[in-house]
Amino acid sequence: MNLTLKNPVVFLDLETTGINIVTDRIVEIALLKIHLDGSEEEKLLRINPEMPIPEEASKIHGIVNEDVKDEPTFKEVAKTLAKFLEGCDLGGFNSNRFDIPLLAEEFLRADIDIDFKKRKFIDVQAIFHKMEKRTLAAAYKFYCNQQLVDAHSAMADTKATYEVLKAQLDMYKDVVYEDNHGKQSVPIVNDVQKLSEFSSYDRNVDFVGRIVYDENGVEVFNFGKNKGIPVEQVLEEQPGYFGWIMNSEFPLYTKRVLTQIKLRMMTR
Repeated sequence: MNLTLKNPVVFLDLETTGINIVTDRIVEIALLKIHLDGSEEEKLLRINPEMPIPEEASKIHGIVNEDVKDEPTFKEVAKTLAKFLEGCDLGGFNSNRFDIPLLAEEFLRADIDIDFKKRKFIDVQAIFHKMEKRTLAAAYKFYCNQQLVDAHSAMADTKATYEVLKAQLDMYKDVVYEDNHGKQSVPIVNDVQKLSEFSSYDRNVDFVGRIVYDENGVEVFNFGKNKGIPVEQVLEEQPGYFGWIMNSEFPLYTKRVLTQIKLRMMTR
């Protein structure tokens, strides 16, 4: 089943120097844009991360320092990438927890302002884990009945992710899902908004879940001593907490969200 679209969707996969959203960098990015007419457009870029690629990372994706030393930095390609993503929803495999947060960090470092919160995100891994519980290679075998060749090659993984999603639309059509609270629904439908909602694990305000919405839609901290306490309350009662976060190793996007909340409080 092909995906019904209201906006183009870009499926993406990043190969990186590591798995730390704050400190690691992109070395390769694969983008597969699905246009409204179903046509596909590919973009594959190697990126100079401006830092050494650890050997353990190279063992996974096969990209070494020599491969990227003459490639452009992310800042040099950021405007082109932003243009490619303009007006598009996003999809990937574990993308909500890794690829999209890290990509957002790279854009912020490059001084490119993209409001990712206006996009819809489909995380194919989340759908897979919720419905079957397993890796991209296993998902590809399970849903598409094929072996994934060149696993951890960014473009191979990206294309496989899109194929898995289309197979999921076929397999789970009219299938009932029961959540941890016993609530039943039929979540796998050919609608990007509903797929985005189902493939989201948390009601994050930032990408990494340091700030989340509680059951009343109030922004609360989701870590440390202030976990579960409304952000505005903490900022009022603990003035130094804002400065501590801004001067600590938190993602830039988290700092941006916190700054927006603080500015909102100041302009009331």
